[in-house]
Amino acid sequence: MDGVFTADPRVVPKAHKIDRVTFEEMLELAATGAKVLALRCVEYARRAALPIHVRSSFSNNEGTWVVSAQDERGAMEQPTIAGVTHDLGDAKVTVVGVPDRPGEAADIFDAIAQAGVNVDMIVQNVSTAATGRTDVTFTCPQSEVATALAALNAKKDQIGFVELTSDDHVAKVSLIGAGMKSHPGVSANFFRALAEAKVNIEMISTSEIRISVVVRAQDAENAVRAVHAKFGLDDDETAVVYGGTGR
Repeated sequence: MDGVFTADPRVVPKAHKIDRVTFEEMLELAATGAKVLALRCVEYARRAALPIHVRSSFSNNEGTWVVSAQDERGAMEQPTIAGVTHDLGDAKVTVVGVPDRPGEAADIFDAIAQAGVNVDMIVQNVSTAATGRTDVTFTCPQSEVATALAALNAKKDQIGFVELTSDDHVAKVSLIGAGMKSHPGVSANFFRALAEAKVNIEMISTSEIRISVVVRAQDAENAVRAVHAKFGLDDDETAVVYGGTGR
C-alpha cells in the first residue's frame, strides 16, 4: 500500500490514504490491528521524535507521515477520525463466579501477569446479590489463552472462582482519532453504525483517542465497513493494494 489507510483496503475497498497521523494515533492503530507498522517501531520513533514516512516500494507516490502532534508538518487541523481497525487475533476469557470482595481482581490479574500474558480489555459484571459473586472477562492474544487458563486454575482455591470459559471466535473493532476527544457524538455514531449493521457488542473499552468493541469474528468486516461509511471515510476511488504488502 502507498501508506497508512483509514481501514484495511482488502476489507474496505474505498479506504483512503492518510496524509499525516500522530504518533499517538499510529500507536493505537498498530495496537488494534493495523498491519502497517510494528508497534515497537512507532514507540522508538516517538521516543526519539523521529518522523516516519510510510510509503510503498512499488510506487513513487507520497506516503503517510507519522509525526509528533507538535511537529510543524502536522500543524494543520487534524481530522476527527484517523481510521478503523480490526483484530481477529484476540480471545475472550471469563472467570465465572468470582467472590465479590476486595482483592479478587488483584489476585486474578497478578496470576495473569506472573504468567506473562498480555491483557487488553477488561469487564466486570454487576454482582448478583443472591450469590455475592460476579464474573470478570478479559481479552488476550489467542496464543496466550492456554497459559492464562493454566495460571488461573493454579490459583483457583486462592481466588475462589467457580469456572473458566474461553472464546476465540471474537474480533476487536476500533475507531481511532485524536480529534474525537473534542467532538461530541463520536461514540453515539460509532454505536449507531454497529446497530444499523446488526452487529452485537460484547465488550467496550475507551480511551481519549480510541473506542474498541469486541464482536463476533464473523461480524468484524461488516462492522468495519459500516463504521467507515458512517464517519464519511469512504473515498471515491478504490484503493490500490500491491502484492506482498502488509506486516
